[in-house]
Amino acid sequence: MTQLTSLQDVKKVFYTDEIETHALSDVHLDVDAGEFISITGPSGCGKSTLLSIMGLLDVPTEGTYLLKGEDVSALDQAARAQIRNREIGFIFQAFNLIGDLNVYENVEVPLTYRGDMGRAERKQRVEEVLETVEMGHRARHFPSQLSGGQQQRVAIARALVGSASMLLVDEPTGNLDTKNAAIVMNLLVQLHEQGATICMVTHDPRSAEFADRGIALLDGQIMDDTTTMQAA
Repeated sequence: MTQLTSLQDVKKVFYTDEIETHALSDVHLDVDAGEFISITGPSGCGKSTLLSIMGLLDVPTEGTYLLKGEDVSALDQAARAQIRNREIGFIFQAFNLIGDLNVYENVEVPLTYRGDMGRAERKQRVEEVLETVEMGHRARHFPSQLSGGQQQRVAIARALVGSASMLLVDEPTGNLDTKNAAIVMNLLVQLHEQGATICMVTHDPRSAEFADRGIALLDGQIMDDTTTMQAA
């Protein structure tokens, strides 16, 4: 397998009112292309911080982060944003759709920031990913007209539209009922089977079981890194 990302000796410290909070300590984590990884642990253990650093939303206080062999640890905000737009797709618990844009427009947003894709090409790509998540028939609807499960499928389409190298998924079923949670997880499994690299933070053991590798965090450190039976 090709190594996609590598975190080496990563630490993250937050400073507030002269208090130091060590969110991550000496984290080593390599992710190969095509892996489906679950990241679990109690609240406050550093899961979201780890995902933020992997997604270039934040930078480590110490250590190195390599993405496709490039050291992206100390890039400025503009450079991180450019790489993030091309290489990383985000799926959030709260969907984070824009309320006054319809489904088609929400999915198209990441492509409009690139500037290297014409309208016809964007249209084709948006329609493709909406069909992938079975939401093509809802393209002109607004988020308020969709169920939670439908909104999450649109969010997945938005993450897919830019052909990202890696999908970072934060509690994808946290706001969904059991039926819609199963639909979303099955969709992620299908994407993984088609070659997607997925790193998913979850508190739900049932969701974690879909991954082929499990990372357990505690107090900002990786306590367990296990390949599951289905990947063996």
